[in-house]
Parts: sequence; structure tokens; C-alpha cells
Amino acid sequence: MSVSCLAFTDKGFALAQKLARALEGTAYRSGPSLTLQQWTETHFSQDRALIYVGAVGIAVRAVAPYLQSKTTDPAVVVVDECARFAIPLVSGHLGGANDLARRVAALCGAQPVITTATDANGIFAVDEWARCQNCAVLHPQCIRNVSGKLLAGKAVYIKTEEHVAGRPPQGVAPVTEGAYDVYVGFAPQPESVLWLVPRAVVLGVGCRKGTTAETLEAALDAFPLPRQAVCTAASIDLKAQEPGLLAFCSQNGWNLQTYSAEELAQVPGDFSTSAFVKKTTGVDNVCERAAVRCSEGVLLCRKTAGAGVTLAAAVKPYQLDWRFHNV
Repeated sequence: MSVSCLAFTDKGFALAQKLARALEGTAYRSGPSLTLQQWTETHFSQDRALIYVGAVGIAVRAVAPYLQSKTTDPAVVVVDECARFAIPLVSGHLGGANDLARRVAALCGAQPVITTATDANGIFAVDEWARCQNCAVLHPQCIRNVSGKLLAGKAVYIKTEEHVAGRPPQGVAPVTEGAYDVYVGFAPQPESVLWLVPRAVVLGVGCRKGTTAETLEAALDAFPLPRQAVCTAASIDLKAQEPGLLAFCSQNGWNLQTYSAEELAQVPGDFSTSAFVKKTTGVDNVCERAAVRCSEGVLLCRKTAGAGVTLAAAVKPYQLDWRFHNV
């Protein structure tokens, strides 16, 4: 998590520097050459967490014009310059502001002030659990329904494709069949179900020379897997400097891993084959083999092809547990 801290006084800046060192972030001092508005506009879009050392009202007014969604806004925490209170302002669960406030409090001796209803009542927070388990949240409108059931003392039913280690929190009932409120996995779900997608998928990519990022984006849009599941892309080393592929990975925030034809040919498994691809690249399949090679897991989606692009997906081994706080 990239963290930036902003202070308004010398005393506050000393605290901001202390927090930045501990959190591997950066501290800034507001002044004539760096206004509150300038700093907020820049860092709200580029950092995953902002810490204001000062008054809550200042931070509220600063971030208000930039707030969009609890699924995309960065964590925002306020700590007073005397280090008495650490207050998560927005993105408490999905953005990690609650955990960050607890960590800030531990670092400077402050009292964390957590006001989200699930935390105040000491019950399971499904969106914070999703973040702790490195899952993307699809159908976020269902978070309110799930939390509402728990706050009303009702059971919430959760179906997962992988075993969840530990003991389920109070009010949470794991199920393998029947109706459920939350699903963790890769199979498409109705809008009425809170769908949590593990970020554990490697996207294998094959493409013609000169394929544009726009063409790759269109292929991904038609691919039978939510892009939020993808954590890395993989291909053959012939594509390591392909401009469209590099741009495609960059705009999605993925690293591109590439392998030689010899490395791909040695990957064990049952893969689609193409004589044309073998003649062109030296191996009978690029996308499936690259995905499995990079993930060290199993093939999840076999090759799809169109417009000179082939895509496949393999899932890395991942583990789930019932932890929903990082600190």
C-alpha cells in the first residue's frame, strides 16, 4: 500500500515523518509551494492511502470533491498533531482505512476511532474480509445486505470453492449447497449474491505482431472471466517487447512474464495445439502453457481465439482463512 502523509504545522510534520518512515511512505508539509488542494488532487488518484495530520474538517473538505466509490477510493485517515486520535475517514473496509488507523494508532500511541457499524458491534465485516483475503468485490451493492443481516442477528451463508482455514466468525455459516449470500470463486453469480473473486489468476496471452492494446482489451471483455481476478499476464518471450501487449498490461496494472518456446514446451498438461502456432513460435500453444507455467497452478479457462488474440487463464494456489483484520 503506497502511503502519503500531509501536515500543516512543524509539529504535525514531525509526526508525519515518523509515520511515513514506519509505513514506508512519504511525508509532505503544506505551505505556499504546496497547497492542500494541490496535494490532495495529486495523491488521491495515485496513492492507496492518505494520512492527514491535522483536523478532521480540513481532510473532509479536501477529499470531498474527489470521492467516487468505496470500491475505488483510497484509504483516508486523519490523526491530530498531538497523536491522540487516529480516525479512518473513508474506505474503512475495502480500502483498508480501519486497519491503517489501527496501525497508525499503534505507532504513535493514539486511540483509533472506528465508527463502521460492524466494527462498533464487533461482528464480521465481509468487505474487510474480502480485502484481507485478497479478493476483488463484484456486486458491491450486496455488502449492505450482508452486513444488515449480521447486524440484525441473522446468519449469513458463504459458499467457497476452496477450504477456509480456522473457525467461522459468529453469524457466518459456510455452505456447499443450497442458497447463499456470498460466493468466493470464479463462476459467474447473480446480482443478488456478493461475489468475491480471488486475485489469483494468470492470464496467458498470444497475439499477432502489431496487435493493439485496444484489440487485447476487447478480447478480454469477451473472455469468460472477470478481469478483477487477474494478477499477472504471461506469454512467450517473442512478445516481451510487443508495444500493444505491454500497454495492455500497464493499463491494467499487471506485470508481464515471458518464457522461451523451450520452457513452454516442457510444461506438463493437456493443452490445445496449433500447427501454425508451432511453426511460428516453436511451441504448439502459447496462452495455455504460459498461464500454467507462470501460475504453477491449474488451467481455469482454456484457449479462446479471435482477432489475432488467444487468451487462457490458470489459477495460482491460494488459501483462505476467516481473518478479517490485518492488525
